[in-house]
Amino acid sequence: MKQTKGKTIISTIFTDLGGVLLTNGWDRRAREEAVRRFGLDAKETQERHYLTFDTYEVGKLTLNEYLERVVFYKKRNFTVEVFRKFMYSCSKADPKMIQLMKDLKERHGLKIAVVNNEGRELNDYRINKFKLTSFVDFFISSSFVHFRKPDVDIFKLALDVAQTNPRKILYLDDRPLFVQVAAGVGIRGIVHSNYDDTVERLAKLGLTL
Repeated sequence: MKQTKGKTIISTIFTDLGGVLLTNGWDRRAREEAVRRFGLDAKETQERHYLTFDTYEVGKLTLNEYLERVVFYKKRNFTVEVFRKFMYSCSKADPKMIQLMKDLKERHGLKIAVVNNEGRELNDYRINKFKLTSFVDFFISSSFVHFRKPDVDIFKLALDVAQTNPRKILYLDDRPLFVQVAAGVGIRGIVHSNYDDTVERLAKLGLTL
């Protein structure tokens, strides 16, 4: 690996999905919309969600089991399938960020890995819907590996899979805490807020377009 001005050239990017390449999907805003659209009790839905969602994200519940606890604990005038379709519809891509990852991968020969918290069905849907396997080399998703951020073990596992020196990895996430946890195992990070800022900060690390 070549060196320039004392910097280690980045060979691998770890990135979150929600808030970086895609919308957060099933986040607070989506749940609030679900409450309005389906006539749910807002307080009860939020409480049941928070008591259950971590378990779903680490792969110990199916999406249907999560919904049975959070929404379908009593009879509804809509089906599980209708509600699932709504959940999926909340996911949108950030085309500029996705293209950025593709361009950086091609220009610099990077490995791209996703390190994210997400339940299996939602994760699988988003991977397939937005064709993420076309540029992502591997996925360290909480529902696959049974750790979730901010557990440092998810980053340690990602390092084991990547087989890359942490100094040669850059991590993108919209949540400062997760970037801080990754830094604890030697992975430098960028807190993503918008496309232009991230492009500028990547360029300072030698990852130019």
